[in-house]
Amino acid sequence: MSGYEARLAELGVTLPDAPAPAANYVPWMKSGNLVFVSGQISMHDGTFVTGRLGDDMDVEAGAAAAKLCAIALLAQLKAACGGDLDKLKQVVKLTGFVNSTADFGDQPKVINGASDFLVEALGEAGRHTRSAVSAASLPFGVAVEIEGIFEIA
Repeated sequence: MSGYEARLAELGVTLPDAPAPAANYVPWMKSGNLVFVSGQISMHDGTFVTGRLGDDMDVEAGAAAAKLCAIALLAQLKAACGGDLDKLKQVVKLTGFVNSTADFGDQPKVINGASDFLVEALGEAGRHTRSAVSAASLPFGVAVEIEGIFEIA
């Protein structure tokens, strides 16, 4: 078990198998020492976590959905690293999309669910730049989708 995976286990998190793409794209792409991971949607045990912030979902539930996206990002990153998550040097950037109403303005608080988790799990390597944007809708009605850029050894 890698050092990062041992830390995840301490937090009660086991990485799932990397989810397969839902359409005509690849789940991740390496370019030099960067790995670009396609948007990962909020899912728990194979079920979509749906909802609209500012309507039928609160910030706490949205942040929990964002954490699920971060776990899926790490699963894809592990696959990109041939199963060795310890190749991760740095989370570089996250772009988070929040299914929210026009008057909802707490997208950053929602995406903090992913950001806080990555720093807790990965330490300084988990600190990253970020965007948190509103979306009028997301695929399958999910609450959150997050894509990421990672630096690897």
